[in-house]
Amino acid sequence: MNKKLTYIEAMAISVAIMAPTAAMALNGSLAAGTVGHAVPLTFLLAMITIGLVSYTFIQFNRHFAHSGSVYAFTSASLCARTGFLSGWTLLLTYLLFTAASTAEIGAFMQSFLELLGVKVGWLPIALVSGILIWFLAFLEVRISARVLLIFEGLSILLIAILAVVIIAKGGAAHHLTAEPFTLGDTKLSAIGLAGVFAFLSFAGFEGASSLAEETQNPKKAIPLAIGSAVFFTGIFYLIVSYAQSIGFGMTAAGIKTFAGSSAPLADLSNIYVSHGFAVAIMLGAALSGFSSALGTATTGSRLLFSMGRDGLFHASLGKLHPKFESPHIALSVVMIIAFILLFAMSSFSGIEVFGYLGTIAVLGLLLAYLVTTVGGIYYFTRIKTWKGPLLIVPILSILALGYALYSNVYPVPDAPYKYFPYIVLSWIVLGFLYSAMKRSSVSKFHQQEIAELEEQQ
Repeated sequence: MNKKLTYIEAMAISVAIMAPTAAMALNGSLAAGTVGHAVPLTFLLAMITIGLVSYTFIQFNRHFAHSGSVYAFTSASLCARTGFLSGWTLLLTYLLFTAASTAEIGAFMQSFLELLGVKVGWLPIALVSGILIWFLAFLEVRISARVLLIFEGLSILLIAILAVVIIAKGGAAHHLTAEPFTLGDTKLSAIGLAGVFAFLSFAGFEGASSLAEETQNPKKAIPLAIGSAVFFTGIFYLIVSYAQSIGFGMTAAGIKTFAGSSAPLADLSNIYVSHGFAVAIMLGAALSGFSSALGTATTGSRLLFSMGRDGLFHASLGKLHPKFESPHIALSVVMIIAFILLFAMSSFSGIEVFGYLGTIAVLGLLLAYLVTTVGGIYYFTRIKTWKGPLLIVPILSILALGYALYSNVYPVPDAPYKYFPYIVLSWIVLGFLYSAMKRSSVSKFHQQEIAELEEQQ
């Protein structure tokens, strides 16, 4: 692969996968249904956790430049089978995120058109969007990166304007308060459960890792891209979630309205700015969802390409297009699976499809992050890069990730969410059985890949 991407373009991939505009257009209200007024606190704790986790990813990317991301990192730090399983779990996340974000486009465009008096179902919009995503991801990666940068940049600007207006007016009570950053009557376990929606907003921060082989000076640019994406997006989430909370109000009625809103940004735009601005916000949210789906399709295809190139899947998955140098066959697999999922869940609303698939994807992602952090501790203590106080960072991230996973298992959530951990577990078991069947290929990959990665030191 040619190294064409700049630091800014690599960062755009991570930011686009997180999709700040789309996240704030929906995830805040989903979290409010569980934590009430404490949505900003939930995002603050998620930001701290992701910041701790990102430290391990930043360190790995300073040592290795590989499109396999966690799959390569855990293979180098732990063992071949763990590396495969972490990559296999991350693959589930990217496959589901691509479908979830495509459904999200349909849902937001549906709301946008309804504001204009036009009624269209979410599925046709999602399918057309999916075809366009497939086409753009097929082209040279710089084209996708620039589309992501423009779409997400415009969308973020619109929401930032809305947040400033709400805060300047003091929200529904016409004065500012620190209450959204306190627990109040909310239990910490509720924060952990609702944290899935906050983590969903940060999910994919590591996406730039998958573009390391296509980025200029990757061992400097990728760590900087990841760190910048987490920091700036996290600050954006804190400001906007606070504006949403005070915008709807801290009363029981206001919290109920926030939690029940399927388009909180549009609702707030109608209250604090204008109907026309609400229409623009919903279009921005749809563009953000498009950016997220394009980003996950791009990075997911790179991960699948890496595993195919290394002989863990069919060799055709490891081929690049002769002109555009995109992993076109791996991309086709990602998009076909996304379309199958969309058709299979067409009886649900677009928001429900996003919420269900996104939650499953986050559970898988948290496991991948957890294993990568454990691998980081083992690897960087072995080469004596981490010692003493530095170990506090990965240890804290493991504790935070472990608690987030525990909170989604106990207390047992309502259906269908109580079944989602078993779906992830079944996927991991399937990967374990597959790796046992492909033991020789996994071992061969491990020997070759470790030698190649260590040569980069």
